[in-house]
Amino acid sequence: QVQLVESGGGLVQAGGSLRLSCAASGRSLSMYAMAWFRQAPGKQRKLVADISVGGITNYAESVKGRFTISRDDAKNTVWLQMNSLQPEDTAVYSCAAKYYTLGFYNNWGQGTQVTVSA
Repeated sequence: QVQLVESGGGLVQAGGSLRLSCAASGRSLSMYAMAWFRQAPGKQRKLVADISVGGITNYAESVKGRFTISRDDAKNTVWLQMNSLQPEDTAVYSCAAKYYTLGFYNNWGQGTQVTVSA
C-alpha cells in the first residue's frame, strides 16, 4: 500500500559518514512505524534502527551511538544518518514500514548498497 524508495548509499572509507533517505508514496507515514534493516551477503536481514509514530527510537547495539534514525511526516521521508562507519556495516540497507497496530513490517523498499572500505 505504501511504496518506499531508498537513496544515498555508496562507497565510503572507514570512519566516514553517509545519510540514507527513504521516500514514501501512496500513503501518509503519520500512522506508520518505520525502520531500517540491513543484509550482508550470506547473512540474515537484521534490524538496524526503528522509530515509532511518537518518535521513539531504537537501535541495534552494534550501531548505537553511531547511527541516528529520524522522520519528517510532512515530507513523508525517513533518514538514517550513519557516522563512524566500519567495514562490518557493509550491507544492503532497506527501509521498511508497518501500520502502528501491526507487529511486523510488511512494506519494503528495494534497498541501497552501502560499502565501507578498510
